[in-house]
Amino acid sequence: MKLFNRGFSLGLIALLSVTLVAGCGTAAKTGSGDASAPIKVGGNLELTGGTAMFGTAAQNAINLAFEQQNAKGGVLGGRKLTLVAADNKSDAGESTSAVTKLVTQDKVIAVIGSMTSSVTLAAIPVVTDNKVPMISPSGTNSKLTIDPANGAVRPWIFRACFIDPFQGQVGANFALKDLKAKTAAIIIDQKSDYSKGLADAFVTNFKKGGGTITGTENYVAGSDKDFRPILTRIRSQNPDMVWVPGYYQEVGLIVKQARELGMKMPFMGGDGWDDPKLFDIGTPAAMNNTFYVDHVATDDPGMATFVKDYKAKFNSEPNAMAALGYDAANILVKAIEEAKGTDPEKLRLAIENIKAFKGITGEISIDPKTHNPQKSAVIKANKDGKPTFLTSVAP
Repeated sequence: MKLFNRGFSLGLIALLSVTLVAGCGTAAKTGSGDASAPIKVGGNLELTGGTAMFGTAAQNAINLAFEQQNAKGGVLGGRKLTLVAADNKSDAGESTSAVTKLVTQDKVIAVIGSMTSSVTLAAIPVVTDNKVPMISPSGTNSKLTIDPANGAVRPWIFRACFIDPFQGQVGANFALKDLKAKTAAIIIDQKSDYSKGLADAFVTNFKKGGGTITGTENYVAGSDKDFRPILTRIRSQNPDMVWVPGYYQEVGLIVKQARELGMKMPFMGGDGWDDPKLFDIGTPAAMNNTFYVDHVATDDPGMATFVKDYKAKFNSEPNAMAALGYDAANILVKAIEEAKGTDPEKLRLAIENIKAFKGITGEISIDPKTHNPQKSAVIKANKDGKPTFLTSVAP
């Protein structure tokens, strides 16, 4: 009898051990722990470096979205959402390291970010190899979701914004029809996929509309500070307008130095201009008679509640990057509920099949063939240190 009990006890211990190992293996694989544990979402964000204002705004908005969802009971019957943010320092190499930590060490179920195209591109191999869905709030380069090598959609990559070909078309049409420009000069950040893609889209559409490009100049963001040599060459061409598809730090300096050289023509660019620091760098007076394509206007009535909540929590005005971060977070929330869990493949398919999602930046339906949303754009004019909504343009 004692021998039987001993054998039975050993068998029971062995069975329990196998069960525990299997349970631990499942938890490690999903990265979600038990059914009541918080769900970890990664944020591969520009929290320092050249475009830190974009990443910080998005981090604030994602945290706000998760806080609001958690207050409503979380997801999947009561599980809370938490953002694990990693600073990519506005650098492509750092982006690879940041997202590697998020998916291999922090075991996040999805990644939101990055905000800029080149930094987002660097993270794609990591999330693809690890089969983790990634949503870029504001990466507009076409290559993010479509692999240029084979033309196939990247299965794990999504975005919450319009893409550069549409943004460039909107800018070119505005230059031709509203600014009455027949000639334009181009200034490109030669290290930026965003800048090059947006320049190509503008040039193609401007020429198609009968416009002429007088010349193209290049600079290196983060290194170049004196733009007078390239501006002097552009001044001699006397274009009707100048297209500068860059980020606010260099744009502010370029426009300020252009005005100092007596260049009074309109300057125009894309959503990379959208930050209050643009006026600190370029000065309000210099930035008059400049325009840019953006995702949303914060004075849109549909943004009122978000703007109020954001200002109350962070004591600052949200920009379009904050709005896009908020929408990206809520797209993920909806996908988790639709997938009824955090299984990577089911979550990926749920994001891919998002339809008529009511975001604050507009209604969002993800195209399964491109992983891009079809969305409107807005044109803003900078006047006396403040961007002013001019018009909305449908795709």
